[in-house]
Amino acid sequence: VQLQASGGGLVQAGGSLRLSCAASGGTFSAYTMGWFRRAPGKEREFVAAIYPSGEEISYAHSVKGRFTIFRDNAKNTVYLQMNSLKSEDTAVYSCASVLLAHASPRDIFRSPSIYNYWGQGTLVTVSS
Repeated sequence: VQLQASGGGLVQAGGSLRLSCAASGGTFSAYTMGWFRRAPGKEREFVAAIYPSGEEISYAHSVKGRFTIFRDNAKNTVYLQMNSLKSEDTAVYSCASVLLAHASPRDIFRSPSIYNYWGQGTLVTVSS
């Protein structure tokens, strides 16, 4: 499975961006998808995850209510709509996938170690 993230860029605080992650080489509709980010000098952190069905799994507390994850299985693409961006959202955003339709507890999808495939990342810079 290959993942290609895109849509990053420079945006002012309070603005919006939509990231895309296009998948190829596998049955996209069978994969749970996640978004992670890594800010300069920080550890990689979970942002959001979504089941193959389109059901949202969870969001990081820091982005809940501002970011929305959704997917289009017909287009083999998962998206991250980011609104009300803050300077602390500046990071390289990566998408990841794992061949699981469900798991319990849901919190396991917050861990990067469960994901098998990773995209290369796209840089989001939020200016204050």
